Amino acid sequence: MASNHSRTQPYDPELAVAVPYVPLPDQSSQAEEVSSSSSQRRQHPIKVLAGIFLSSLFLVTLILTIFLGQQEETHTDKSVKSPAAHRLPSRGISQGVSDKTFRDFSDANDIYSWTNAMLSWQRTAFHFQPEKNWMNDPNGPLFHMGWYHLFYQYNPDSAIWGNITWGHAVSRDLIHWLYLPFAMVADKWFDINGVWTGSATILPDGKIVILYTGDTDDLVQVQNLAYPANLSDPLLLDWIKYPGNPVMVPPPGIGKKDFRDPTTAWLAPGGKKWLVTLGSKVNKTGIALVYETTDFKRYELLDGLLHAVPQTGMWECVDFYPVSTVEGNGLDTSDNGPGTKHVLKASLDDNKRDYYALGTYDPYKNTWTPDNPELDVGIGLCLDYGKFYASKTFYDQKQQRRILWGWIGETDSEATDLMKGWASVQTIPRNVVFDKKTGTNILQWPVEEVEKLRLNNATELDNVKLEPGSIVPLDIGSATQLDIIASFEVDSETLEATVEADAGYNCTTSGGSAGRGKLGPFGLLVFADESLSELTPVYFYISKGIDGSAETHFCSDESRSSEAPDVGKLVYGSTVPVLEGEKLSARLLVDHSIVESFGQGGRTVITSRVYPTKAINAAARLFFFNNATRVSIIASAKIWHMKSADIRPFSHL
Repeated sequence: MASNHSRTQPYDPELAVAVPYVPLPDQSSQAEEVSSSSSQRRQHPIKVLAGIFLSSLFLVTLILTIFLGQQEETHTDKSVKSPAAHRLPSRGISQGVSDKTFRDFSDANDIYSWTNAMLSWQRTAFHFQPEKNWMNDPNGPLFHMGWYHLFYQYNPDSAIWGNITWGHAVSRDLIHWLYLPFAMVADKWFDINGVWTGSATILPDGKIVILYTGDTDDLVQVQNLAYPANLSDPLLLDWIKYPGNPVMVPPPGIGKKDFRDPTTAWLAPGGKKWLVTLGSKVNKTGIALVYETTDFKRYELLDGLLHAVPQTGMWECVDFYPVSTVEGNGLDTSDNGPGTKHVLKASLDDNKRDYYALGTYDPYKNTWTPDNPELDVGIGLCLDYGKFYASKTFYDQKQQRRILWGWIGETDSEATDLMKGWASVQTIPRNVVFDKKTGTNILQWPVEEVEKLRLNNATELDNVKLEPGSIVPLDIGSATQLDIIASFEVDSETLEATVEADAGYNCTTSGGSAGRGKLGPFGLLVFADESLSELTPVYFYISKGIDGSAETHFCSDESRSSEAPDVGKLVYGSTVPVLEGEKLSARLLVDHSIVESFGQGGRTVITSRVYPTKAINAAARLFFFNNATRVSIIASAKIWHMKSADIRPFSHL
């Protein structure tokens, strides 16, 4: 949905002056707010009411349709027919960005009769999300003067995509968050149809610059510069849009709607010029362009490309950063030298997945070469094999680590999102490092700060034997907010004696955990009710070729996650490297309607978005299971109940 011009006097960041800022508190606890030198909260303008009106009209129409339909249906029917289910308008395609409407329902003809209890349960307890309305890509994360800053694509008017502004929140520890006023709104000709995705760069002198994509008044994607009005403000409340914007426009040969999402900049050799890359395409070839600048106001498009991969389509939200092959810490984006590889990641508009590859960056030719061409960007490894997109990393100079954020979108209907009043969640921030054991992938792991939410002592379960076809309930009470670390030992004699088992197995085409094989599936059932009428299995599956070589798969099955017909119910997953002598291991962060699953220390990661109707609140249960036909499993786990994060408005503004 296109943005609308404001009828009120627009806020003009170019006219902003330095204002008294909220000083940092002496206390280090995130739960304590900063004290304000002014009791007056800053007011940012609200865009035109057209978006609100259209959303309200859609919702009223939907309610009337449902009401009339219910008069014709029996009271025992759990869903109501509605033509609204067939109305799936595209959100974003006309403006040249990926479709924000989820379409892959198990039954798009029905709308489930959701109750308030079901919808309120879906809201997460320790994942970041706004108080209300639509959110998508994480933007420009950074650390400044004691605060972590997260910006994000946000619609202040509705729970569906449109009228995109930059939301803004701050945290001391990446877990507890305080909402701030909008950082930027769509109020200039060069971004009037959307303040889209961008990145922050911290310069050696501490200055901060943001490059972001703006959708112009004639729907052309351009790159714009913004910077803080007051760098000494720890909260970075006010931002100035450079009067000379746009600073980059689509070059010849690039479509006006195929030019977006600039990365964090890095220093070229010599330390005087900065480089930035952004995504595009030529026909069906995904590409990363490279620009050079000395002042972030004037740019030169360099010859050649950072990289290109045929048949991968439009590259969005490109990310490019180094990882150390010898140390365990993260690296600044400008680092390059011995013991360094570079990660190139692109979000593929064609299939809505984030792909990455490891490779070598030549700073003199400004080209990147993958270590393994068969695992190139878009055809090899995914950052996350579930509901996950538009990820963005930043270098945390405080802890010397690289942190990754990803957008968890909804897989229910827009009608349901409007009823509950919000849509989308951000992942728990993840620490990213090179996997020194395999040498072929990165590792993603929840930041250590999330462990502060663990309640009391863990429930420990050791050496639980799972016979073929068994399900074992775990007596932990409600299983709505959990941190689970589990391991699984496969009976070695059976494994060795099995010559061939499900060669060519694939998580996504397997039919899910109900399909039984000799060596799998086995794992955990989350979001399960007592009768197992709803459940979401997260599991391993071992296949063996005719030559006896084994391959381990890590999967998440949503096919029986909900009785509602108008939600996505996909099976996600991929293979996961398992080295000699390693147990199979998984960590699951369970948070109401989200489960983030990390296989083998984060070599393979899956985010699932589910909408149970029965397995909610006190009825949510946790089980071990082994649905293999031949092999026995020894399972162990440590399970913590989790507190809710403190996520709320910053009240002293």
